[in-house]
Amino acid sequence: MTILGIVVVLLAIGAGLYAASRVVPGARNWVLGGFTAVIGLGGLFVAAGSGVDSPVGYYGGLAFFVISVLIVFYLVKLTFDEGYAPAEAPALEGSSSRPVAEAIMTKNVVALALVLVAVGTVAFHFLSPWWWTPIASNWGYVDDTIIITFWITGVVFIAIIFFMAYCVFRYRHQEGRRAAYEPENKKMEWWLTGLTTVGVAGMLTPGLFVWDQFVTVPKDAAEFEVLGQQWQFAFRLPGKDGMLGTSDSRNISSENPFGLNPNDANGQDDVLIEGDDLHLPLDKPVKVLLRSVDVLHDFYVPEFRAKMDMVPGMVTYYWFTPTRTGTFDVLCFELCGIGHYAMRAKVVVEEASAYQAWLEEQSTFAQTLARARNDTGEELYQVLSEGETDSAERGLARWDSN
Repeated sequence: MTILGIVVVLLAIGAGLYAASRVVPGARNWVLGGFTAVIGLGGLFVAAGSGVDSPVGYYGGLAFFVISVLIVFYLVKLTFDEGYAPAEAPALEGSSSRPVAEAIMTKNVVALALVLVAVGTVAFHFLSPWWWTPIASNWGYVDDTIIITFWITGVVFIAIIFFMAYCVFRYRHQEGRRAAYEPENKKMEWWLTGLTTVGVAGMLTPGLFVWDQFVTVPKDAAEFEVLGQQWQFAFRLPGKDGMLGTSDSRNISSENPFGLNPNDANGQDDVLIEGDDLHLPLDKPVKVLLRSVDVLHDFYVPEFRAKMDMVPGMVTYYWFTPTRTGTFDVLCFELCGIGHYAMRAKVVVEEASAYQAWLEEQSTFAQTLARARNDTGEELYQVLSEGETDSAERGLARWDSN
């Protein structure tokens, strides 16, 4: 729907509400509030449809929404101030008393507002332009679990809101009627306890089954490692031997950023990816090993529906199977410092042949060490040629340590 179409719809709704205000005396504030709320929702949809790539529509729509919310709150306060004013106080319209129709509306308007909140929430949920990105992994179970949670919590939310609206309307203040004092109702308490237990079990049980699958890695799954640090991701894949070498954070240095054990033969052919995209083969299960150098991070690809915290001092893991080719954003989903927003990377899922061609072009740990030693040798030669004895000794010590 274009912005022009939304404007036409809003004008039509506004005309209808204005006509209703002429028929029902004293409904001015509520008609204005309803029209303002509709404009706010229209602004929200415009912002969602425009996206950040269209800043005028995006920020303009959000501004309309925020302003509309403030106006609605003000009109609600104004109406309640009028509704609870003494009968002899002059009304805003200049009359000596409020019309009967306005008094009736003020008494029942809370119940009506609650019903509208419930209906509007459900309508916005189904009509909202915001939803999940198309899934690109085997974890459709995660979507199913979230949908089950939506249904359970949604039904409970609607039931509670409607019950509140009924109570507000049914037990509203009326002349000559007194409230009954009933501190306990064991029958109602048993019902509430039982229904709550069923609801909580209905939400937790599917998650337990999904979690069991989430941590049960297939035997044929390949492994790769993600190393997180402020504020970047780096990746390590096994070489031709299919095994990752051992690592230790005490080995981390500028020449060995992954902290690999240089004496472990299994790690010599490990493929190291720094500052570049991670590639994965299509339809092949992979186990993700997660490490952090400094603080808590989180490796999350929205299209994969799977994520896990990266905890310093331990290796966490999960697994997934890419089911769709494409390039996907990697996000850090754990607040990790002032550069958290910029801690991103890319995952490229491609056919097996393209993946193998890419893998053969990458550098191994042995090649990285060889380059570091060559760089150290060139630096040492330059220092010796310049006659700087102290620097030469430091260079020799560095050469020996490598």
